[in-house]
Amino acid sequence: MVKLTLDHIAVLGETLAEAIAHVEHTLGRTMGGGGAHPRFGTHNQLMGLNPALYLEAIAIDPSGPPVEGARWFGLDHFTGPARLDKWVCTVDDIDAAIAALPMAGRAVHLTRGGLSWTMAVPEDGLLPFDGLFPALIQWHVPVPPGKSLAGDDVALTGLEVRHPRADELKALLAPYLDAPMVSFTNGTAGLRAEIRELDRVTVLS
Repeated sequence: MVKLTLDHIAVLGETLAEAIAHVEHTLGRTMGGGGAHPRFGTHNQLMGLNPALYLEAIAIDPSGPPVEGARWFGLDHFTGPARLDKWVCTVDDIDAAIAALPMAGRAVHLTRGGLSWTMAVPEDGLLPFDGLFPALIQWHVPVPPGKSLAGDDVALTGLEVRHPRADELKALLAPYLDAPMVSFTNGTAGLRAEIRELDRVTVLS
């Protein structure tokens, strides 16, 4: 049985500096380590979130090598202010997940340092539902970033997926999605995350 659980959320920017600044200005916290993804010509920085999740800032790497085909997360087409733009779900069997949800894309295997994972990436890099279909990932390490990055006192408490066809997306994912904090709302396409820090709730969008 295919099961999708929330792995992380991603802020995209035209530059990594813009994506990081958006996160740090909104949350008042500094992002940590990250690195490059030569296969897709991107780079990122990360921040741990409870419970065993993380927040990613990602953008095209201007110093990266030329890439074959489209970049993931639709980054070839991303414009405008940095914003929360993607959510990523982990699966135990990426091939079974793609068979159940073929619109997720094709399996692409990646490594960086001690990390190893397989991501479902559409041929054109564009996820369905205007990019709000969840990206799918299978980790091949016992301790993925969501577990290795300290969330300290910062927790993701809710993720709202807004789209004019939100009901359709919810129904499509319903047999597989096991993520109680994720909700679906009809409206203008976008993501809205509620992040709790001690006694304060901040909205990241």
